[in-house]
Amino acid sequence: MSAVIDQGQVAAHNATLQANLDADYAALGGMLSRRGVDIEKLTAAAQGFALAVPSWGVGTGGTRFARFPGKGEPRNVFEKMEDCGVIHQLSRATPLVSLHFPWDKTDDPKALREQAASYGLGFDAVNSNTFQDQAGQAHTYKYGSLTAQSAEVRAQAVAHNIECIELGKALGSKALTVWIGDGANFPGQHNLRGSLERYLDSMRDIYGALPEDWLVYIEHKLFEPAFYATTIADWGTSFACAQQLGEKAKCLVDLGHHAPNTNIEMIVARLAQFGKLGGFHFNDSKYGDDDLDSGSINPFQLFLIFNELADATQRDAALRPSYMLDQSHNVTDPIESLMNSAAEVQRAFVQAALVDREALRGYQEANDALQSAQALKQAYRTDVSPILAMARARSGGAIDPVAFYRASGYREQAAVRRPAKAGASSSGIV
Repeated sequence: MSAVIDQGQVAAHNATLQANLDADYAALGGMLSRRGVDIEKLTAAAQGFALAVPSWGVGTGGTRFARFPGKGEPRNVFEKMEDCGVIHQLSRATPLVSLHFPWDKTDDPKALREQAASYGLGFDAVNSNTFQDQAGQAHTYKYGSLTAQSAEVRAQAVAHNIECIELGKALGSKALTVWIGDGANFPGQHNLRGSLERYLDSMRDIYGALPEDWLVYIEHKLFEPAFYATTIADWGTSFACAQQLGEKAKCLVDLGHHAPNTNIEMIVARLAQFGKLGGFHFNDSKYGDDDLDSGSINPFQLFLIFNELADATQRDAALRPSYMLDQSHNVTDPIESLMNSAAEVQRAFVQAALVDREALRGYQEANDALQSAQALKQAYRTDVSPILAMARARSGGAIDPVAFYRASGYREQAAVRRPAKAGASSSGIV
């Protein structure tokens, strides 16, 4: 495996921080030992944790009104792989990349797969795009894609998803994520039942094209761009469709796709209980689908989600949901934000492993609401930063990824190598 940044520089940077980390790690280990917890087991678990980064996330995101490009941002999918390689090299938690077509379409998938592998990267679920019209497209998605009234439009959308499967096969992916913006903005615009019937008919064609060892993830979203009635608006509709389609259809939970204050952790528990939890798009939200950095607004919610995942995994060891970041950056360096977000998701995973489940079960059976809550709070309040840093160091990553990244000058060097090019954006978002 080749490194994007000289690994000797990472080692030299870590050497300046190792003594302080060792001291912090020993102190935390002593405290956890008094609770009967082995810090080494937690560190090993942290080293084994993995999630995917979105290819579009390494570019500068946009607002509804404008896009403000950043310096040195990638202009094509191969340059995206380089940035994703940096994120994984320093965080050691993001060995997978999720591609979005046609934004990331290439005529040489073999070369892309080889480049990714050289950085120690593989490919997570591929994502289709029928929420935008593309250059040369025969039919518009203005009035829907998989649910469109027009049979020609639906056939075009189905064909695009099948093309995504074929591209994913060439790259070694094993899943397709389908999110559509279909719906209505006026009462009466759509027959609400008919729209879902057309969606299921389209999805059956896509499902039929899946290889035997593939999954399809159905992603729901409360609203936008269909503000009156979104066809796949909630987990119940997603679940019902996944049930209709078959075993290879699962539900995907994006943390920003719910009404404010929705109990997302309960949704996670329900989907896991009935075998339809496929994966996550991690981000954070203040008002709607904000796509803010993971853990930046409500880290406790992130912890509670992983608490349910820990419980579900204890019940079903075969449960292996797909984890991916999905966030949009406007005011930060995307590489820095993605490294921070990866660490926050990994933090919630480790904290959830700290919950004393036997004690919690006892409090629940005794109807002791206060102590039940405190059992969770004790784990959540534990600062596991030394565990995360030690896991990175032992895996060859950076003890302080952002500090090292800034000192490396990677962004400034990328700006020289990648001069701005009209019409070339890695984002695909406005």
